[in-house]
Amino acid sequence: MTPITYHPTRISVDAQFSIVIPTWNNLPYVQHCLGSLEKNSRFPHQIILHINEGSDGTLEWAKKSGIAFTHSTMNVGICFGINASASLAKTRYLVYLNDDMYVCPDWDVYLLEEIKKMKDDSWFMASTLIEPAGTGNPCVIGADYGKSLETFREDKLLAGYATHPMHDQQSPGGCANVVPLSLWRRVGGYSIEYTPGWNSDPDFAMKLWHAGVRQFKTISKSRVYHFHNVTGKRVGPRHSGRKVFAAKWGLTSAKFMKHFLHHGEEYKGLLTDPTPSWELTFSKFRVRLLRPWR
Repeated sequence: MTPITYHPTRISVDAQFSIVIPTWNNLPYVQHCLGSLEKNSRFPHQIILHINEGSDGTLEWAKKSGIAFTHSTMNVGICFGINASASLAKTRYLVYLNDDMYVCPDWDVYLLEEIKKMKDDSWFMASTLIEPAGTGNPCVIGADYGKSLETFREDKLLAGYATHPMHDQQSPGGCANVVPLSLWRRVGGYSIEYTPGWNSDPDFAMKLWHAGVRQFKTISKSRVYHFHNVTGKRVGPRHSGRKVFAAKWGLTSAKFMKHFLHHGEEYKGLLTDPTPSWELTFSKFRVRLLRPWR
């Protein structure tokens, strides 16, 4: 494994979130993402990049900008990258964003309002994603404000992002999420066996579930635009992560999201253990029978 170097910086005493952003030779997008954080955040935050390779100028730009970052000379994937950058986190809450995201105004305000309602540090929340292409994810708002930086219609997004109807969802919809840093460390962050990263999100949620977390929630008012897999489509096949999840947990990630997290359902409060059903029992049996890890 390529060595990782660490470049911390000082942070504002008022910083609310430590925001980790892994990036791989995607300088225009990561600059755009950070620009949106500066423009549309209500509070100061600690920004930490993990720079995979950085041969496109990202490394030099980060050094000149004084941004906190970790760096690997090769692409070590999302899981290694997030874990490395999270080691520099100094605030109470850790946020994970993709580099091809644009945060909408007051995205942080709505998350912090929900966080203040929590009685402990046993929860996992996320912003609501807006994406230009339909993915079938019920937690995502489908609205095309541009599929790339070249076609991005920022003025249209800023005028319309809050008009799309959506309710709070029962489970997080993926990245653009926030978790207490203490909880992140307790479960060991993201699992590196999912490198380059496919299915690492449901795996992290499953680890939280086993740690006793039952408060999962996507906040409807906190919105983040996602150009959708600008980087992801450059890495390995998605099915590899599904096999790892099934081998590790004895259940497919799809069934976990459906029966445990009630993915796509309207938020109703704390989750409970799944109700026994033939569908869930058969799914577990089928995973053992097919042994997808072989």
